[in-house]
Amino acid sequence: MKAVEITSYGAPEVLRLTERPDPVAGAGELLIRVAAAGVNRPDVLQRKGMYPVPPGASDLPGLEVAGTIAQCDAAELAAAGFKIGDRVCALVAGGGYAELCVAPIAQCLPVPAGLSDTQAASLPETFFTVWSNVFDRARLQPGETFLVQGGTSGIGVTAIQMAKAAGATVIATAGSDDKCAACVRLGADHAINYRDKDFVEEVQRITAKRGVDVILDMVAGAYVARELKCLAEDGRLVIIAVQGGVDATFDAGMVLRRRLTISGSTLRPRPVAFKAAIAQALRAKVWPWIEAGRIKPEIYKMFPPGEAAQAHALMESNQHIGKLVLVW
Repeated sequence: MKAVEITSYGAPEVLRLTERPDPVAGAGELLIRVAAAGVNRPDVLQRKGMYPVPPGASDLPGLEVAGTIAQCDAAELAAAGFKIGDRVCALVAGGGYAELCVAPIAQCLPVPAGLSDTQAASLPETFFTVWSNVFDRARLQPGETFLVQGGTSGIGVTAIQMAKAAGATVIATAGSDDKCAACVRLGADHAINYRDKDFVEEVQRITAKRGVDVILDMVAGAYVARELKCLAEDGRLVIIAVQGGVDATFDAGMVLRRRLTISGSTLRPRPVAFKAAIAQALRAKVWPWIEAGRIKPEIYKMFPPGEAAQAHALMESNQHIGKLVLVW
């Protein structure tokens, strides 16, 4: 099969189109003939040597794919309600940048009705992440107020739409007026240009000094102390990336007085059973929102696999709004 490999840690140019032996599905797995694969920030970190591959996972980058089922044990496939040739999308621990990819059956979902394979490939990584952190971990409820940093990133676009579909008031931050307008178009009730305005002051203004109930943060570092000032009593902050650094100094007394919760997680190394539970929740609760048109994939640009380096360069430029996808 053709695949995109990381030849050495470094700049986007270390990505190279190559050939690898075809993978074979084992027990509890199926083989997907990949039509498209999402490009995500963790892929960039892996390319730089900053995101280790979990034991047993493919060294090829790529955490989400969509395509057709090519091979699987017949009994396991029937038990999961699939058949050979079905269109599926899947969250994987690696190996997505390839013509063939092995995925745990429990982490596969049917392509939502009405979506193309390219659109479906943009779903798993961000949808699994947002559901796990915003809804499972932070317990966002209808009627609550939600703040997401980086509203036009792949995660941000998903978080805005899922939180809005769930009945929350949504505030997003972005780095330009155009990106703020995109956040509002995607469903955010308010968007803050963090380059022009202090997001803490704006959140306090928007919420009449009450604060927000849940924050999804991909920055960490100095943002943590500022975000705690944005939280309402019993508010929850969930950190899923540390683009601003790992060191944070904050007022621990505020955490006590306002009964705040600071949490975080990373999804890739979690066991299949954990991810399977997320997949079941997505199929039951979020897939109907997609099929009803309440959530729509936001694809910024598609690339052939031979241009994976250009896709990574665009990802690192932060100029995109939504998802980048490799299309075979």
